[in-house]
Amino acid sequence: LNEWLMVGLKSWDISRDAPYFGFPIPDSANKYFYVWLDAPIGYFASLKNLSDRSELDFEEYVKPDSLVELYHFIGKDIAYFHALFWPAILESANYRKPTEVFVHGYLTVNGQKMSKSRGTFILARDYLKHLDPEYLRYYLASKLNAGVGDIDLNFDDFIRKNNSDLVGKVVNIASRSAKFIGENFQGRLAEDLVAPELFNQTAGKASEIAQAYVTRNFSQAVRLIMDIAAITNQYIDEQKPWVLAKADSKNPRIQEIATMGLNLYRLIVIFLKPILPRLAKNSEKFLNIEPLVWQDCAVPLLRHAINKFDPLLGRVDPQKVAQLLTPSE
Repeated sequence: LNEWLMVGLKSWDISRDAPYFGFPIPDSANKYFYVWLDAPIGYFASLKNLSDRSELDFEEYVKPDSLVELYHFIGKDIAYFHALFWPAILESANYRKPTEVFVHGYLTVNGQKMSKSRGTFILARDYLKHLDPEYLRYYLASKLNAGVGDIDLNFDDFIRKNNSDLVGKVVNIASRSAKFIGENFQGRLAEDLVAPELFNQTAGKASEIAQAYVTRNFSQAVRLIMDIAAITNQYIDEQKPWVLAKADSKNPRIQEIATMGLNLYRLIVIFLKPILPRLAKNSEKFLNIEPLVWQDCAVPLLRHAINKFDPLLGRVDPQKVAQLLTPSE
């Protein structure tokens, strides 16, 4: 933007001569609106269409004094359209301007630009035929920050990170804790937290993680959450409930350790819910609780019956990735 401003702003040509695509300019022969004039208008047209079919009030979103937070997410190659030309058009039309414009870099696949011949031009609908969207949401979140750097979708790293982090660290906490609660204590959590200081320390990370989300440092949020998962697994490893179970499977200490593990897992799910809504929904069903909200991290889950544990998220199958990346004929 500084390049445009330093040179000095000039009139912007919003027409293109035929042959062109898009919308013809009324009462003008062989003239069309430049696509980057009419494309952003489509954002409001879509909102207007939705408003006409729902209870949304279109004017509440677009009027100059609107209190609605409105964000644009764009690629770095079109920043000047959304941060210079489009706000000027909105100003002239007496419409509100976006609260903020968030700019991202390019996405490459396995270190290269997307290519149909190499099988790396991936459509969302094709991805969904082979893989759970949670995997992609987590992987991209683990890479994204507030900058405009490019991101590489490396599928070897994609498989490793999802299987290691989500399955090996996060879901593993629920699996190993639920086993003891379900088999030995009729699925009921303990009366109290055996390590309240650990719970409070973990819950105290909520504001830092929330700030990372708000400032779009998603990778920082993921790192903080994975640190919690590592600490939780370390806690369970140190307590060794399986050793206690060999001596006495009904030892109340086992119930306390597992309850602690599930409470820390519940905090992790709260913190991950903006990224992994499906994992959160499955976990809410397993924990037998209402949909989690951020404020729930302040209160532990105690004296409560959980449901039978079912797999919450499977491992990424390399064969599914291979099928996704197989070039189409």
